[in-house]
Amino acid sequence: MRPVNLIPPDQRQGSHSPLRTGPLPYLVLGALVALLAGVALLVTTGNQISERKDEITSLKQQNAAAQQRAQELMPYVQFAETHRARMETVSSLADSRFDWERVMGELSKIRPSNVWLTSLNATASGASGSAGSSEGSSSGLRGSIAGPALEMSGCTTGQDQVAGFVTALKQIDGVTRVGVESSSLAAKGSGEGGGEGGGSGGDCRTRSFIAQFEIVVAFDAAPVPLPSEGTTEVATEAPPAESESTTESTS
Repeated sequence: MRPVNLIPPDQRQGSHSPLRTGPLPYLVLGALVALLAGVALLVTTGNQISERKDEITSLKQQNAAAQQRAQELMPYVQFAETHRARMETVSSLADSRFDWERVMGELSKIRPSNVWLTSLNATASGASGSAGSSEGSSSGLRGSIAGPALEMSGCTTGQDQVAGFVTALKQIDGVTRVGVESSSLAAKGSGEGGGEGGGSGGDCRTRSFIAQFEIVVAFDAAPVPLPSEGTTEVATEAPPAESESTTESTS
């Protein structure tokens, strides 16, 4: 026989008791959960914003400290740059320095005994010009040479000896070309001894057979020095006698 519950429905307990309040408690509970989630999200977002602000403040402080440190180290940076620039300048000078002492030593060895010089001008570069040249010297050939060069003028006993001196000059180590600016004998009828006693840049043709020359010796393979290197001037003197010759040298 089927059991029948005779207890009124409003007094029943347990799983058989009917829903008295309806769905409202579940709605309230859901709203509370949503509110709690929103509050948690809001708190989390606020914490993240605070952390980012603290991070920004920390980065600004680090940036200010780094800038201050950079300002303190700036003199050292400038000193390092100055030191590097000076080292590069010294290296460039060392690489471009020309050994004039060696050239003059070789010139004194290859110069024939019947050749004497009245002017000798050594310039490190074409930019330095021919300021130290004698009056009769021309800068035409020198201007076409970018590197070191010798400009010399003097006399010898004839045109053949001028050609021989040019050949001898080519034996100097580093010489790439030798140019003859001029080479001439004394004009006929000018008389002997017209240039006797002539000083620097004067006519050294004391006899009719003596040829006066102007020669430029180029060292094209040598590195071009810095513009700061100037001209090396060599003192000149007139030949003391017809049978003697003089050699100027520079260190």
